[in-house]
Amino acid sequence: MEHTEVRRTKAASGRLGNAIIATKQKTGLKRKLQARHITMISLGGTIGTGLFLASGNAVHSAGPGGALLAYGLVGIMVFFLMTSLAELASYMPVAGSFSVYSSRFVDESLGFAMGWNYWYSWAVTIAAELSAVVLVMKYWFPHTPSLLWSGLTLAILFLLNVLSVKSFGESEYWFSLIKVVTIIIFIAVGILMIFGIMGGEAPGFKNFTVGDAPVHGGLMSVLGIFMAAGFSFQGTELLGVTAGESKDPKKHVPKAIKQVFWRILLFYILTIAIIGLIIPYTTPELATSDDITVSPFTLVFEKVGFAFATSVMNAIILTAILSAGNSGMYACARMLWNMAKEGQAPKVFGKVTKSGIPLNALILTALVGCLAFLSSLFGDGVVYTWLLNAAGLSGFIAWIGIAVSHYRFRKAYVAQGRSLEDLPYRAKWFPFGPIFAFALCAFIIIGQNYSAFTEGPIDWKGMLVSYISLPLFFILWFGYKFIKKTKVVKLADCDLSPTKH
Repeated sequence: MEHTEVRRTKAASGRLGNAIIATKQKTGLKRKLQARHITMISLGGTIGTGLFLASGNAVHSAGPGGALLAYGLVGIMVFFLMTSLAELASYMPVAGSFSVYSSRFVDESLGFAMGWNYWYSWAVTIAAELSAVVLVMKYWFPHTPSLLWSGLTLAILFLLNVLSVKSFGESEYWFSLIKVVTIIIFIAVGILMIFGIMGGEAPGFKNFTVGDAPVHGGLMSVLGIFMAAGFSFQGTELLGVTAGESKDPKKHVPKAIKQVFWRILLFYILTIAIIGLIIPYTTPELATSDDITVSPFTLVFEKVGFAFATSVMNAIILTAILSAGNSGMYACARMLWNMAKEGQAPKVFGKVTKSGIPLNALILTALVGCLAFLSSLFGDGVVYTWLLNAAGLSGFIAWIGIAVSHYRFRKAYVAQGRSLEDLPYRAKWFPFGPIFAFALCAFIIIGQNYSAFTEGPIDWKGMLVSYISLPLFFILWFGYKFIKKTKVVKLADCDLSPTKH
């Protein structure tokens, strides 16, 4: 690409916006997601079983202060990642999102690895949700076969995604709304309990002084929670995928970013604080992260005397599972469809129905999720455990891809003589934001299983299980690079056109 010094005018910016909206005709996808869908999807995508179940274990392990510190730092990192993604997605709203950005602004081989890494991560996550829904349903129906509930769930998720993008958006909107309302009620009830207005005696702030609180176990315990907190926030990057089917990405994406971060941070920080204030971190039940009967939400609601607290929370956990599976099906299908359009996956997955649904990509995703789930039923679930661990770090790898892509995009944008004033949304604190996010994500990945190196002889099996996704990612990246002979794209040659298709 010949390098030219061009200043964008307002008229040119308008034509750029029209070109972006014209993507609907060029790609075959339908821009049916409204602002409320985008906002609630990106908000609800990060609120799941990690908050409802694992938050209690976070408080138990690191104390209320340690848990707050870990979640607060990760929240700041997510803020910078989301602003980076907003700048990219509002300027270039494509369903392939981080895969496309990595290919255009870094190296085509990195985009290939990013795409397959993210697809695999969500496909296996669907299998995890199919397993989780069995545990939830057996609370009410203990003697029913597991395959009944997993099969029914997979059919529902497939149906919601195959009808139209609007049916996905509407279902995800209501799933997310249920989670958000639950947390709001929990926060309101918790505040009233802290000051003795509900639930009897007012605990005040005394539970922050129990034992060695507020931080229990020192820096290493906080580090452990730091990893878990990172997983809890994963899903926020779905905004970048949904931007490809937003009615008005230049307007909706920045709006969603501005609203979502503060709500997420508010929900997580307040929730952790309330759990730590009401329930002493020494409470044994908090150590359990997979039993709904001792979920911190259930414990708090039972303290205040809510009838059927366990059953109600079980139903809410069910909506969280369906929401995660629904989002996973959507993200996988769009990522695979985009890779097919880019020539990085078989062309058959690039076809769409009249409704704009990438049906073949959706079918493959459902089959892989189903096969991964079936592996949990055989051989004591060894294969399934390996699959889950391999997918564990994939979300952090995607986040690193976002940070690197944004840094390179902004550098290329300026290098090609374009004005930052013409960007639909401009991330603040550049370049600190993406650099900070990159460093923190890398730290989380490296420290994923630090105990394998620090506690006695090196635990080679534990290390391999925890870090297996890294060599898999590098095989994809450098294997494609070797076969296709790709090179890092020069800043002057980065393709800054809004869409390729």
